[in-house]
Amino acid sequence: MKTQIQIIEKCKELSFDLNFTEAKKWKEKDNSRVLVGYMPIYFPREIVHALNGLAVGILGAGDRKRIIKGDAFYQSYICRIPRGIIELALDKHFDGFDGFVFPSICDVIRNLSGMFQLLNVGKFASYFDYPQNFNPNIGGEFYKNELKNLITNIKNINNTEISTEKLNLSVKLFNKNRNLINSIYDIRQRFPWRISAEELYYIIRAGMVMPVEEHNEILECVNELIQEETGEPMDKIRVIVSGSFCEQPPISLIKTIEMAGCYVVDDDFLIGSRWIEGDVEEDTKNPIDALVNAFLTKSTFSSSVYDVYNPKEKRLIDLFNKRNADGIIFAGASFCDPALLDRPVLQNACDKNNIRYISFVYSENTGQFKNIKEQVGAFADSIKLWDEEPVDN
Repeated sequence: MKTQIQIIEKCKELSFDLNFTEAKKWKEKDNSRVLVGYMPIYFPREIVHALNGLAVGILGAGDRKRIIKGDAFYQSYICRIPRGIIELALDKHFDGFDGFVFPSICDVIRNLSGMFQLLNVGKFASYFDYPQNFNPNIGGEFYKNELKNLITNIKNINNTEISTEKLNLSVKLFNKNRNLINSIYDIRQRFPWRISAEELYYIIRAGMVMPVEEHNEILECVNELIQEETGEPMDKIRVIVSGSFCEQPPISLIKTIEMAGCYVVDDDFLIGSRWIEGDVEEDTKNPIDALVNAFLTKSTFSSSVYDVYNPKEKRLIDLFNKRNADGIIFAGASFCDPALLDRPVLQNACDKNNIRYISFVYSENTGQFKNIKEQVGAFADSIKLWDEEPVDN
């Protein structure tokens, strides 16, 4: 078995390979294989897997590539992730990809899908819309049609038929993947010093550029390794980070939060990898219906999903209590309308429930976080001071 350090280093390398080398090598081994790039948040990777494809997460350029051409496609008051993705496309980083799916995160991403169509990047580029009505006969049928359109787009490339047997196998593999990730989060809730938030980020992000079978092996190793005690607990508070579901925070920001006196016990950095809470039904006669039902009934919460009958502010409070957290950090990307518009509602819920929080914005290419470190450090210290028991004289 590889050591934890070896696994993390390999995952780190895969996570920030802007040329997607491993994914392209995987495709080259079989002419019927396809690569389908997708943006966060959630995307039903089971469909692509069952069609002999690999769904590859595209998360922008981060702070690893200078953006020049991408700036010409968007106004100055738009978030940075679409600029980075356009830059990658124009510089041929996506050569070898067959298609692209842009989930309905916001209007900016809708426009990005149109730009890919105009630039003829890939054999197809589609905006993947999610139902905002969770009635199975309305939103369910709408979502099923979206899945069927995706199947048709891939089939037109590799002539592969999707079968019940293949899709059921894919469902099992991704159920296992989510369960293994959730197991790591559960262990970190009790022993967050055994693996840092930065290291866990690498491990989950690597799963977005490799076959699920290989990622499951990595997750199994990590689960086994962190069963044993390593390191020592430190005097830190436990926090949930919310609002980073699309444009990803720089690694230096994740490190800054933990260095400032926090253990990140839950987050929405790569929320799509564990979007479905529980298992998609396995071994069914119609696994597409199972995927639809799972989205309608088992989705987590996000600013990109309308859920008036299951309000996200209540679900955030429930998550806070589940993780036995001390505070919440609202960290949203600059100009991220969904996250920033939701923030007052979520903060109001925190106020009503006496939950302490702090808020700031970031950009994926920001490198210096001295001011944020000072803010988070003061936040952590204030919680520790407030929670100290008075000493009897």
